[in-house]
Amino acid sequence: MRTYEQDLIDARRFIEEHDDFLVVAHVQPDGDAVSSTLAVGWLLSRLGKTFTLINEGPIPQRMTYMAGAADILDMSRTERTRTYGNVICVDCADFKRVGLVSEWMEPEANMLNVDHHPTNDGYGTCTLIKADAAATAEILYDLLASFELGWDREIAEMLYTGILTDTGGFRYSSTSPKVMQIASHLLELGVNGPDLADSLLEQLTKPQFDVLTIALGTLEMSGDGRVAWVHVTPEHMLQTGASNEDLEGIVNYPRNIQGVEVGVLFKVITDNAVKASMRSAGKVDVAAIAAEFGGGGHVRAAGCRMEGSLQEVTRKVIERIQQSL
Repeated sequence: MRTYEQDLIDARRFIEEHDDFLVVAHVQPDGDAVSSTLAVGWLLSRLGKTFTLINEGPIPQRMTYMAGAADILDMSRTERTRTYGNVICVDCADFKRVGLVSEWMEPEANMLNVDHHPTNDGYGTCTLIKADAAATAEILYDLLASFELGWDREIAEMLYTGILTDTGGFRYSSTSPKVMQIASHLLELGVNGPDLADSLLEQLTKPQFDVLTIALGTLEMSGDGRVAWVHVTPEHMLQTGASNEDLEGIVNYPRNIQGVEVGVLFKVITDNAVKASMRSAGKVDVAAIAAEFGGGGHVRAAGCRMEGSLQEVTRKVIERIQQSL
């Protein structure tokens, strides 16, 4: 059986032996996805490689403070003039999560898959997957260390961002002693931890506050009080001027109610499509539930996109969660 150390060696060899990379993370990127994309770009630039950073859509405005953030192409606003034969995917639990960026890749592209989701299916020609890592940024910390390059504040800020956001400010169970050792090193390199925690985890935009207020007004709970859920509709988004990034964190509110084991946010996409984001206190493996509906994620945080009305999707998801309690 292959070891993580062997996979690190293979990932380093993949990067050393190829050039002209396309680097992409999952659609609607979060802090770990954006920081991982930029960290790979930082590494490639230090190695003298050519590369293009891209995502299907724009990155969250609150992530633009990181060095190189402006270099991540928004595919929806960029005309494709070529395809790439060497690809690095970061923080994508399965290949379809790159979205329409797949159109920029050659059919038989060499692909490095770097990820920490336990539901990752091992796509790509080279894989660097560590399911117990707190974030893809933690894995990239190990990969960068293997190149023995000089570290600077820019790369430290990128990696700290990914770890900070994916551990919920070092509160989740994935916050291992190793994670804290990494964070300590990154702080020594000049990262301003308190400022990042405030801007990424505490501050709300006015649209974010408004859509949160509306979402909380839709709160429903199961009879036994162990499952709670809220929903957001396109009308709510239009009314508040909220964007997708403004929905991040809303699912934690129903989950944080005392006695609740699983919290869910249902986001209506169309009249016949709904996205369900789930958070678990630990007794329910929401990644397994999400996988049954074509999604994925982590044991305590997962999601899926389902066909059907809000009422239909809500019934199916809540019933399946209750079966697991």
